[in-house]
Amino acid sequence: MKLPALLASLALAASVTAAPTSFDFKDPKGVNAVQFHLDSLLEPIAGTAGGVTGTVSFDPEAPAATTGKIVVAASSLKVPNSTMTEHLLGDGWIDAAGHPEITFELVKLDNVKTAGTTTTADATGKFTLKGVTKDVSLPVKLTYLPNALEKRTKPGNKGDLLVVRGEFTILRADYGIKPGQNEDKVANEIKLTLAIVGSAPKA
Repeated sequence: MKLPALLASLALAASVTAAPTSFDFKDPKGVNAVQFHLDSLLEPIAGTAGGVTGTVSFDPEAPAATTGKIVVAASSLKVPNSTMTEHLLGDGWIDAAGHPEITFELVKLDNVKTAGTTTTADATGKFTLKGVTKDVSLPVKLTYLPNALEKRTKPGNKGDLLVVRGEFTILRADYGIKPGQNEDKVANEIKLTLAIVGSAPKA
């Protein structure tokens, strides 16, 4: 076989064998959660949202091509005070019944750098809360852990893991959540932090 034909064959084989893997972020262990923090003057508030689902398509050979969408069940948001949680979920605040999903959909990754199993990048995506969608940007770290599923679950569970970490800030006024009201107790600025694990089982 002549060299050009050989190179073409190798390139074709690589394109066939190399494919992104879909990672499922519905955590069977129930550990995945997003943290939120509102640092108001009178009443700093910290809480979590545990209803995380979604999928991310990731190829360790081409991390810049990563796509995906993370979904959080609005009803899973909670703070330590049960009465405050009830108010938070009500229609005056995030309206969990009327807008049951909070989502982040990845649009692109820029400034992608990979060292070993870890990729860092600047993510741009669309964040939707209470029916309002805004463009957001945040630094992210993606850690690809091949053949690590059984280490997190149980022996014999073959598969890979992808850990996604990131942090960004939104303004509740941008999403129509009582803009300008009660800011001494409920800060306008909301910091969101995620460190979540997706799995890709293998047969």
